[in-house]
Amino acid sequence: MVGGGLASTVAEVYTPGNGEWTTTDGLATGRGHHTATLLDNGKVLVAGGDVDGGSQPLASAELYDPTTETWSPTGFMTQPRSYHTATLLKNGTVLVAGANAGDRNTAELYDPQTGTWTATGNMVRTRSAHSATLLDNGQVLVAGGIGTKRLAAAELYDPATGKWTATVRMAHQRIEHTATLLPGGRVLVAGGSRKIYASRASAEVYHPRSGNWTTVGDMASARRGHTATLLNGGKVLVAGGRVRSGAHASAELFDPALGTWSSTATMPSPRWHHTATLLDTGRVLVAGGDDGPGALATCALYG
Repeated sequence: MVGGGLASTVAEVYTPGNGEWTTTDGLATGRGHHTATLLDNGKVLVAGGDVDGGSQPLASAELYDPTTETWSPTGFMTQPRSYHTATLLKNGTVLVAGANAGDRNTAELYDPQTGTWTATGNMVRTRSAHSATLLDNGQVLVAGGIGTKRLAAAELYDPATGKWTATVRMAHQRIEHTATLLPGGRVLVAGGSRKIYASRASAEVYHPRSGNWTTVGDMASARRGHTATLLNGGKVLVAGGRVRSGAHASAELFDPALGTWSSTATMPSPRWHHTATLLDTGRVLVAGGDDGPGALATCALYG
């Protein structure tokens, strides 16, 4: 786990075998609202973020080597970014898109072989706090976020051409939603908000072959800033999030075969802006986040 919404240099490693956390070498630069991407070579790329909640975005990037448990600097992005997305492409490069300030429609590629960044095609729309999903065909679906306003617009990035093309809009504007690639290639988008505190319970599915969206059943609880994890059985676990009254601890499961949601065990404590990681055991590790009064150090296991 690396940092979070608050700028931090702290990094920790979780060992499923004994359920323990150990502090590892810290980042060189404290950052929040950054991205962390597992590369094909086993290292983790941490890029961008901010030091004060958004007004001072960073262009720097660092690599974590799990073999030596150390961080090392790598190339700077072409511009500072926070609230962006980072997607590992099938050729091993990383696509970073969007930003909270500056040229918010720009995108660039990180090459792990050279440690350098190069600009690629600009998005059709400016956006930040959006979602980005690698499709089975190698393209990347970007949806929602904030441009000049909250967006329902979606677009596709083609690594073969480096260009973006608009696709069909979602049914609803969304920010702080989740997007999950389902077995078979469809994408589930769930929750988010249409304006400050106005969380959504709605969900919809993107069909890459037709480029269309179809609505599916609503979640039992509206939520934004939650997590969505594809389980080994094909269902999607959605946990936590926030509504106007604060963070909540509820969780539910989406069944792609039926297009319906069902409630599951509640987390021990409410949280949002946390992380959720599928472990090799099939269990899900939920860590950190915010419960409203402040940042959390607690963790929980599902399954």
